[in-house]
Amino acid sequence: MSDLNDNPIKAEKRKKLHALKEKGINPYPYSFDKTAHIEKIIADFSSIAAGEKKTESVFRIAGRLMTKREMGKASFFNVQDMTGTLQCYVKVEELSEKDKTAFGLIDLGDIVGLEGYVFKSQKGELSLYVKTFEVLTKTLEPLPEKFHGIQDVEIKYRHRHLDLISDPESREVFVKRGKIIKAIKRFLDDRGFMEVETPVLQPLYGGAAAHPFTTHHRALDMKLYMKISPELYLKRLIVGGFEKVYEIGKNFRNEGIDRSHNPEFTMLEFYEAYTDYNYQMTQFEELVSTVCKEITGSTTVNYQGKEVNFAPPWRRLTVLDGIKQYAEIDPQDDAALDSYLKANSDKPVHLDKLSRGEKQMKVFEIAAEPHLWQPTFVMDHPVEISPLTKIHRDNSALVERFEPFAACMEIGNSYSELNDPEEQRARLKEQESKRGHDEEAHPMDEDFLHAIETGMPPTGGVGLGIERIVMILTDRPSIRDIIFFPTMKISR
Repeated sequence: MSDLNDNPIKAEKRKKLHALKEKGINPYPYSFDKTAHIEKIIADFSSIAAGEKKTESVFRIAGRLMTKREMGKASFFNVQDMTGTLQCYVKVEELSEKDKTAFGLIDLGDIVGLEGYVFKSQKGELSLYVKTFEVLTKTLEPLPEKFHGIQDVEIKYRHRHLDLISDPESREVFVKRGKIIKAIKRFLDDRGFMEVETPVLQPLYGGAAAHPFTTHHRALDMKLYMKISPELYLKRLIVGGFEKVYEIGKNFRNEGIDRSHNPEFTMLEFYEAYTDYNYQMTQFEELVSTVCKEITGSTTVNYQGKEVNFAPPWRRLTVLDGIKQYAEIDPQDDAALDSYLKANSDKPVHLDKLSRGEKQMKVFEIAAEPHLWQPTFVMDHPVEISPLTKIHRDNSALVERFEPFAACMEIGNSYSELNDPEEQRARLKEQESKRGHDEEAHPMDEDFLHAIETGMPPTGGVGLGIERIVMILTDRPSIRDIIFFPTMKISR
């Protein structure tokens, strides 16, 4: 922030602050007895006629001063609270001496408390006729010059409070985000799921292929990892006898940042005993379509200029069929896979270190994923990349897994969960053997294996990326638009 000597606006605001205090006015009172939100006043009185006064309808409102227009001995100004903006009108001569003094020393951005009655101006704008005026917070930092939204994304994301003050659309995005999470919880709660919590700090990481964040616990003198997924803990709860559990919480992955990735993000995971991935496919599309309709009024939304239709049933596409359709090669032909990857990969690919299944997935990512705009279940993945998943009942080279896509983004993941303890141990041993050259490989987790050996019933598990579904339902191009405080480099 600028030094006061370089910023005359800040110097003037501080001067007014001191003037208030010298006049015996506390510019930071302890409370204000607010009786109404602006949204409620607008809803109840918007239909009154121009020029009509409701002197019996006296309200006390509070909010931030956004505009001020002086007209001789009277002033119009706009006050904004969390629900909306209302025009206010005051005849300064009608105020008490204390209120006159306070009103004369306010600036844009100050938080004020008002009492008055509702009327509609001759021009037809609903307004509050102010009878008493109080400064609730005298500000020292000026607001951005433009009130239609901050254009500098560095300021927008680093100083989110300024973005929220100046851009009603941005505020509405975060209101919708909260409603989306509530709708998801309601859907699961209504189906008998129990919301639970799992540890954020874990002695071993697992449940996803990702680089973890690490820390050190001094009292125990041990290394800990921040959660990359709650999966292995949620499965322990299924083993313990809870048949339907879910968690909506933060995951942390020490990876790159782009329009759909942030190192700290919110994930829904739920597990349901006695189900498989086929059942969960149907439940997943019902969940997303139900939430979409509740939030937007339709199962079809516009995202970045194109429609996305979440109405069930969604398209089902196997990984192998996707390679055939979009890469136009035989997914079982190693030479064809190698040739495709050499010709189409943006980064160098060490083919000698990749299994056929890993090559197949890389080809699918390059060839097929850019075409998956409408909701699609990508299913039946190679066994090598899914160490926690049951072998496909019809093909032992594959697993029973699906990844839902929409707007060309992966929005979730699901398995018929592996519950054979001997096979699970063998798969984790294979993953552990890769850790020399693959930091994302799962470590061996004996506590988790102990749970599986105790006995986990057939289970379907599902993950849903909260930010990505919020991006689509609010038509925002970047994950940073729908995270209050996205991860950013420290400003110097």
